[in-house]
Amino acid sequence: MDTYTLAAAGLPALGWALHGSMLLRRLGVARRDPLTGLHTRAGFTARAEHLLTRNANALVVLVDLDDFKAINDTHGHAAGDAVLTATASRLAFWCGRHGIAARLGGDEFAAIVTDPADTAGLSALRAALDRPVPYRGHTLPVSASVGHCHRAHLPVPILTDALSAADMAMYAAKGHGRRNTR
Repeated sequence: MDTYTLAAAGLPALGWALHGSMLLRRLGVARRDPLTGLHTRAGFTARAEHLLTRNANALVVLVDLDDFKAINDTHGHAAGDAVLTATASRLAFWCGRHGIAARLGGDEFAAIVTDPADTAGLSALRAALDRPVPYRGHTLPVSASVGHCHRAHLPVPILTDALSAADMAMYAAKGHGRRNTR
């Protein structure tokens, strides 16, 4: 084959490779929340299912900010965004290299860690989430209700069951007053 024929045959393959690369990059961006940089629900689900099935000590955590609407109503949506960003950063820091964090939507977050012993613990998470957020000369009060579910408490390690159990625990915590963990 001459060089011209070889180049002509290789160009479509190169074009498809570049197109595939761009699609993969777009998919990766679509699985990240643009405000917080955390995984979205779609990005979280596949990875969390994998971690849950492979790690016997896995812990699933749900976080819901308390009275978040009041922050938006009082200080504006940019202040609410600052609180969401701070919450995301605190949750991701708590997970460290031992898990992943996600923003499921609105003011609801989730995380899974492969072993809670590799974290600072749930009380440290609550303390971090309950720290105020500085914003344009104001100190915004932040609190969160946290629910969790250990993989060991599930008859079958399925993410939907773990999230449901963590959700029930989170609402039980809210029922005992905000700023609780169950």
